Amino acid sequence: MRIGLILTEALVGLRRNISMVISVVLVTFVSLTFVGAAILMQSQIGVMRGYWAERAQVAVYMCSAVSESDTCVDGAASEEQVAAVRAQLEGDALAPLISSMTFDTKEETYAKLVEQVGEEQASVLTPDQAFEVFFVTMKDPGQSQVLAEAFSGQAGVEQVQDQLQYLEPLFSALTVATYIAVGIAVLMLIAATLLIGTTIRLSAYARRKEIGIMRLVGASNRFIQTPFVLEGVFAAFLGSALACAAVVAGVHFGVNGYLRGRVPFITTWVTMNDAFLVVPVLVGIGVVLAALSAGFAIRRWLRT
Repeated sequence: MRIGLILTEALVGLRRNISMVISVVLVTFVSLTFVGAAILMQSQIGVMRGYWAERAQVAVYMCSAVSESDTCVDGAASEEQVAAVRAQLEGDALAPLISSMTFDTKEETYAKLVEQVGEEQASVLTPDQAFEVFFVTMKDPGQSQVLAEAFSGQAGVEQVQDQLQYLEPLFSALTVATYIAVGIAVLMLIAATLLIGTTIRLSAYARRKEIGIMRLVGASNRFIQTPFVLEGVFAAFLGSALACAAVVAGVHFGVNGYLRGRVPFITTWVTMNDAFLVVPVLVGIGVVLAALSAGFAIRRWLRT
């Protein structure tokens, strides 16, 4: 098979259908950019979830002087009630599930409150009215519900609060955004695949006389089909390359250059390594879809 002649035929086809080729490049670029964004968003969710799962704690709040829970009818938790909770946490049933545990006295809790909201806002409470709190880090964050069940309804315990639950709405919102990006990407990939097939059929129709001559001189179907497949692959490769550049630029300028310094509560982000790992995936998707679409289109046209 003469490689030079095949490449020449492919370039002729690209030049004759330049407007359609540009359309394929743009559609492929947009669709694969959404695919790359969806992959990176899902990776970001995984990074954030892993980071916070290791650091999120379960807080066991003891009753304070201002508590109104049914388990706090006697007012602030007594020393005996605090000791009972500590004994349970250090007991044989719960201790194997716990990685670490700290205890904040009323004074320590009040000091943290002043640090977070300011002395003026914190002045509505006195140190004696603050909570005593056990902060428990679980070995498996998924077992935090065990603590809630262990202390549910126990006298002296106002509530058991899993800090990770406050991040679940954020994870859910990001997951929904990922699904939306994937849905748009799928639609755009379908459009790109159909457009590649249409481009190849138009290119074949424009060169129907040359194809007829090739058949008369005994050219094989593979020899005839290969230039058309290369046209589709080349256009898709250009779109894939643009999408890869957009994804890498998005992480470099969008994440590293902008978000890292402006969203301080998120300390872990996707990195350039993650972006570079997405590059071969995008190129592979673009090239494979283009080759399949172009091959199917030209084979179908040749049979008509």
